[in-house]
Amino acid sequence: MGDRKRATGLGRGLSALLGDIETVETARAEGAVETLPIASIVANQLQPRKYFDADQLDELTKSVKEHGVLQPILVRPINGGKYEIIAGERRWRAAQAAGLHAVPAIRRNFNDAVSFEIALIENIQRADLNPIEEAEGYRRLIAEFGHNAEELGRLVHKSRSHVANLLRLLELPDSVRDWLMEGRISMGHARALITADHPTALAEDVIKRGLSVRQTEALARSRRDGGRAAMGAKRPVDADIAALERQLSDVLGLKVAIQHDGAGGRISVAYGTLDQLDMLCQRLTGERF
Repeated sequence: MGDRKRATGLGRGLSALLGDIETVETARAEGAVETLPIASIVANQLQPRKYFDADQLDELTKSVKEHGVLQPILVRPINGGKYEIIAGERRWRAAQAAGLHAVPAIRRNFNDAVSFEIALIENIQRADLNPIEEAEGYRRLIAEFGHNAEELGRLVHKSRSHVANLLRLLELPDSVRDWLMEGRISMGHARALITADHPTALAEDVIKRGLSVRQTEALARSRRDGGRAAMGAKRPVDADIAALERQLSDVLGLKVAIQHDGAGGRISVAYGTLDQLDMLCQRLTGERF
C-alpha cells in the first residue's frame, strides 16, 4: 500500500522518481546505474505500449549502433535472476537489434501496481502511446489497481475529461480501434465515430475519402439524424475553432480555449496544478523544469 501511495505522486515522470537522473553519464556519477546483460532482461507483460513503429525503431537502432544507449533503462528484479523492464523497452529492443550484449540500467524494487503506473506515465509524457494504448492503460489501472478517472487525471496530470474521453474510445469496434492505432484515423475522428450509427462503415468511408475531423463530425451527425451530409458546404468559423480546441485538448490533455478575432487571436490552456503546468512546459519546450 505504501508503494502505491508513493506512485501516485509520480506525475512528473521518471526524473521525479529517479532524482532527475537523465543520462548514463549523470546516472554513473550518482552511482545509480549498472550494466546488465541483455539476456538477463525480459519485456514487461504489463507494458501499456503494444505497437512499436518499425521505422522509428530502425532509426533508434542506428543511433544505438553509433552512440550506444544514452539513457539507462529502468528494471526490477524478478525470479530466476532475471530483470523485468519498467521503462525503456524501445531502447532494449534497439540494443538487441544493434547487436549489443549489455545495456546500462537502473534497478528498483517495485510491485506490479507501481511498475505499471511508472510505465504508463513514462510513455504518456514521452507521447509514445497511441490513444488506444493510453486508454487501455487507464482501464487496467481502474480494473486491476482500483483507480478512478479523477485519480488517474491527477496521476498523469491531465484533465478528468481527457481520461474519460479516452476511455470512451474503448467502446469502438475492434476494427476502428485498430485503424486508430495504425494512424489511419485520428483521435478526433474516433471521437466523432463513438456516437455514430454503424461506426465501422463510417470509418471505412472516412479513410477512403480522406475526410477531415470536421467533415467526419458532420457526416456522423447527418447519418444519425437520417439526412444527407453536404460535404462541400462551408463550415462556420466557430465550428472550425471548436473542433481545433478539441484537437488541441486531446493532444495536451488539458482544456484549451481559442479566441479568434480577424487575422489573429489568443490561445489559452487551463491547468489545475503546478504539476500540470510543468507537464505543459515540457511538452512545449521539450525540456524539464
